[in-house]
Amino acid sequence: MAAAVKTSGGFCNTQQQWLHSTRDLFLHGSTRSNAKECKSRKTKKPTSLRVKATSTKVELDFNDPSWKQKFQEDWDNRFNLPRITDIYDLKPRPTTFSLMKQRTPTGDEDSTPMDMWNGYVNNDDRALMKVIKYSSPTSAGAECIDPDCSWVEQWVHRAGPRKDIYYEPNEVKAAIVTCGGLCPGLNDVIRQVVFTLETYGVKNIVGIPFGFRGFFEKGLKEMPLSRNLVENINLAGGSFLGVSRGGPKTSEIVDSIQ
Repeated sequence: MAAAVKTSGGFCNTQQQWLHSTRDLFLHGSTRSNAKECKSRKTKKPTSLRVKATSTKVELDFNDPSWKQKFQEDWDNRFNLPRITDIYDLKPRPTTFSLMKQRTPTGDEDSTPMDMWNGYVNNDDRALMKVIKYSSPTSAGAECIDPDCSWVEQWVHRAGPRKDIYYEPNEVKAAIVTCGGLCPGLNDVIRQVVFTLETYGVKNIVGIPFGFRGFFEKGLKEMPLSRNLVENINLAGGSFLGVSRGGPKTSEIVDSIQ
């Protein structure tokens, strides 16, 4: 499943396409846009942003006392995520994701004071990927780095709403598309993506019918999505939007989005 986000100002407003994750939306785009509008956008460097994942493991000498540190540094490098502010000089704005809508304080003496509420995720937060300390490589399910099964912390970035965002919700057009084979829970994901976009204040949400076909096949029109429409789609199987395998080149899909 994928999600594409476009702003009304054109695709040169790449910074407005980025939504911080609820779970996991991944955004990819390539753009051509109005030259006058794009000139006002300042970038730190002309190169495009690319996110890469690598499975190459560093060669470790377990006789080296610092092998754990080297492993940790390699792990951190492999999970180093670029940020939109690495490319664009952007000013953050307060998030439109309202925590007040999620909780109702009682005001009682035993309740948490309003100014003590903590709900937004810090960019430096990490989640521990593995929580079991195996004592032996022969233990059931053991996944060891070294022959002694030494404890090594493996952290990943924590997902969730941030305090600041870098786009205007009323200028965003978000599209959801399901591609390839079906897997359980697709409708639940579509439903929650729509809910979360609306929580941020995004109103222009559409579904692309029948996978990548919906981007280029004549007669297939995008489907407006809202909370009321997707409220109960999690009770049905398959994909509410339909799917298909294969499709046009990435450049053709990008042209269609534009």
